[in-house]
Amino acid sequence: MRKCILKKGLGVMFLLYLFAFSPLTASAQKFALIDMEYILKNVPAYERANEQLNQVSKKWQAEVEALNTEASTMYKNYQNEVVFLSQDQKKKRQEAILAKEKQASDLKRKYFGPEGELFKKRTSLITPIQDEIYNAVKDISDQRGYSLVIDRSSNAAGIIYGSPKVDISNEVLQKLGYSYQ
Repeated sequence: MRKCILKKGLGVMFLLYLFAFSPLTASAQKFALIDMEYILKNVPAYERANEQLNQVSKKWQAEVEALNTEASTMYKNYQNEVVFLSQDQKKKRQEAILAKEKQASDLKRKYFGPEGELFKKRTSLITPIQDEIYNAVKDISDQRGYSLVIDRSSNAAGIIYGSPKVDISNEVLQKLGYSYQ
């Protein structure tokens, strides 16, 4: 908690410094704010994409839950019948239960894992909308001469667009003694 407050305090101090001294050092720099949450709420394609993602997520979750329920039922039946089973039958039933649990786990990973189907679907639906918004922000920034556009809707104000004219990355690399392309 203390680190979070310290970081936030340093961030606020940096922004105050930036705005206090920017007129002295870079008077031609112009900044703008956007509210990405507000923009996204007003983009119908984004709402439709989210609805599609919710529907497919519910469908896939039901498939995973069905396999888990099946494995659970198999286990309960096994527990009820274990006293009547031979060692070989017990082993086969245990293997079948483990296989069903693994099937459920694999399906969950396939659908909801870090690079699973839901991630791919989200990327295919949301990325074009994000690109469209970015291009609109860039066009407005170029027209109005904004060097930096900051998203004010998030807790950690994120930079949405930064003019390449104010990017000093190559200079930093040069100062560090590294070449750049």
